[in-house]
Amino acid sequence: MSQINLEVLRVAPLQADPFDFFIAPGFISRETLAHINNDYPAIDTAANHTLEDLAYGPTFGSLMDELQGPEVATVIGEKFSLDLATLPTTITVRKFCERTDGNIHTDHRSKIITVLIYFNEEWNHADGQLRLLYAKDNIDNFAAEIPPLGGTLLAFRRTDHSWHGHTQFVGERRMVQMNYLDQSRLAVAAQRLSRFGTHFMKNVLGVR
Repeated sequence: MSQINLEVLRVAPLQADPFDFFIAPGFISRETLAHINNDYPAIDTAANHTLEDLAYGPTFGSLMDELQGPEVATVIGEKFSLDLATLPTTITVRKFCERTDGNIHTDHRSKIITVLIYFNEEWNHADGQLRLLYAKDNIDNFAAEIPPLGGTLLAFRRTDHSWHGHTQFVGERRMVQMNYLDQSRLAVAAQRLSRFGTHFMKNVLGVR
């Protein structure tokens, strides 16, 4: 049984300012979200973790399989006029946020499309909301602000100006990031090296 709502992806409007993106609240229903959170990985550090490094329950695992499946790739690909079903994917999982998170960046050039799915069942904070920005040096000059509220999916096209970030927040901020990667040698190398951890990726390769 599907845990996601593909129809909300189909009807979500693609926006082009300041770069291509769409927001799809209700991608995961609140009822389903509760079951997924029961099986969410027991992460105790403020870092990104690859699926291979985590233990989690079957409901969360089924969601990860579905996210990487052809139906999701087809629907998201149609939004961006791309054939994503032929591309490799990578997934990282996060549970906690620290003060050093949220710095403005564009994502690594090996990433074609970035997909973010949020899992907090409530969000009552002004900080920690992702902002899609017009420039790399002003967190307050944004086109959209997305609360990390459970069930919401955000997808955007990575470009040299796809600046995004959030104001400082410390606490639980559950998020899964999935990326569709190009098939160049750089992308394949980055994907393989991800198993060595986020610290290596960020500080040696400059991958975000």
